[in-house]
Amino acid sequence: MRRKIGMAAAVVAALGLGGFFTLPRILDQRMNSVALAGPYTANARVTALHSTLFVADLHDDALLWSRDLLKRYDYGHTDLPRLQEGKVSLQVFSTVTKTPKGLNFERNAGDTDSLNALVMAQRWPVATWNSLLDRALFQSEKLHRAAAGSAGGMQIVRSQAELAALTQGQPPAGGTLIALLATEGLHPLESKLENIDTLFDAGFRITGLTHFFDNEVGGSAHGLEKGGLTPFGKQVVARLQEKSMLVDLAHASPQLIDDVLAITRRPVLVSHTGVQGTCPGPRNLSDRHIKAIAATGGVMGIGYFEGAVCGLSTAAIVNAIRYTADLVGVQHVALGSDFDGATKTAFDTTGLIHLTAGLLDVGFSDTDVAAIMGGNVLRLLQAQLPAK
Repeated sequence: MRRKIGMAAAVVAALGLGGFFTLPRILDQRMNSVALAGPYTANARVTALHSTLFVADLHDDALLWSRDLLKRYDYGHTDLPRLQEGKVSLQVFSTVTKTPKGLNFERNAGDTDSLNALVMAQRWPVATWNSLLDRALFQSEKLHRAAAGSAGGMQIVRSQAELAALTQGQPPAGGTLIALLATEGLHPLESKLENIDTLFDAGFRITGLTHFFDNEVGGSAHGLEKGGLTPFGKQVVARLQEKSMLVDLAHASPQLIDDVLAITRRPVLVSHTGVQGTCPGPRNLSDRHIKAIAATGGVMGIGYFEGAVCGLSTAAIVNAIRYTADLVGVQHVALGSDFDGATKTAFDTTGLIHLTAGLLDVGFSDTDVAAIMGGNVLRLLQAQLPAK
């Protein structure tokens, strides 16, 4: 009898464990969805223009999930086959390392971590269970493994020289995807300035300062205090700029944005955002901040999700782009999808041709469209990445 009870307990445990390990896929399918399913098509004029563009997207969280970047999926927003189909030339992959339980747009504490279960269920290394730095480094390793196994389909870029070798100012030949690494907040520093060097050595070149909670660097737009740069944060920004790592102000509190703009010596970017002029919200940029970020020579990536543009349509995204371009000029606007960020978006990455069509429909010229769809990002990176 005791043996039978033990066997039954083992079966129940195995079934429970099996459910635990399948949970990430279920979450991925439910949380990274689209409002309009493909295939996505456009007329001959749009198709011809889109095929010539250098398309760049400043924010994708695919590294958080258990999908293989080299395989095509029918859920989620990106993988290498779909990025190539969408004619994407450059994709910034961000590393998510912590989100608070009960996450919301208004006010979050940083003393809980809802990613623990996801990390364990996806069988990440034990070191990542308690270390945010190790979570960032593991996601970097995932991207490097994907690039190494892509047979030239994807290449990680760390410098101006590497970028220039791939592009020469044009979309990469042969459908090669340029990949860059970014952080979704700098809590992986774990309060140690020297960990900036660790992230740099692992390939990170774009650094968000905060995510959904205040951290040791500064205040989040969604935090409790929503303060500015801490003394440690000022050291961090100085060190980032010494190493030519781009500062990303997505999710930053208004005071944090002000404090960074007061000390920056280099252009800053906002990887995925909306603007208050078309969509009021706690993380969207005011006209004052749009102008100040543009004044540094920076760019702002417009997101595709409800909280950024107050809609799930191409028209809502284009409306925010049009507003920002009218305010500060086409040269400061870019794409910042927030694909795979536990977000519902208008389309997946194969639907970017709809943005090309939408931009033409509201009166942007072919040259303007080329700048918005990726030319502005290419220009910024060619000037601001480490030289070698």
